[in-house]
Amino acid sequence: MTLAYDLDDPRTARPAAALVEAMDRLGAKSTFERDEEIYAQGDDVEYLYRLVRGVVRTTRVAADGRRQVGDFYYPGDLFGLEVGPEHQFSAEALTECEVQRVRRSSVRAFAGDTELDRAILEATRRELQRAQDHVLLLGRRSARERVAAFLMSLAQNHAADGVELPMGRQDMADYLGLTIETVSRMLTQLQEEDIVAFPTFRRFHVRKWDALEELVD
Repeated sequence: MTLAYDLDDPRTARPAAALVEAMDRLGAKSTFERDEEIYAQGDDVEYLYRLVRGVVRTTRVAADGRRQVGDFYYPGDLFGLEVGPEHQFSAEALTECEVQRVRRSSVRAFAGDTELDRAILEATRRELQRAQDHVLLLGRRSARERVAAFLMSLAQNHAADGVELPMGRQDMADYLGLTIETVSRMLTQLQEEDIVAFPTFRRFHVRKWDALEELVD
């Protein structure tokens, strides 16, 4: 849920700026090592979080022990928003991270109820859209299409000379609702067809963008 609001849109520019200013003035920055927990599933919702550096993943462990990856967050993203009083997912540092954290009550006192509510409403709307896109990804696509869509979503937001892949194959599998063996097999197929290339285990290039888009569409 990025805070990159359209500053030309008067409906979101002012509240977004107020929220960012409040977090910059009141927020405390903390660093987290890879796989370190930022907050736990079931914790009370007290803070707003903004990612300054690194990548964060959200996860949920079911009663039978299976893990679900909810989403991945990048610098500038706001995370930890919930509609209820408790976190439904835990948040963990996927890489070494720097996170800005501030109590909701402090932001409200600084920014004012109206501005804060509008900013959080917009951020929550964007988070809901991400969740809906994830549900569609899991429900309407084959394994091959899921992996292709995931790679394309990363490539769209990164440099053309290559895309860093901070998550491992198991993280991808738990996000896409697949087994790690299936993810590895789909990646191998995409490489053999020269649609993508992996010069290293954690970096890839899109070689045939039209073919990747066709798979996703």
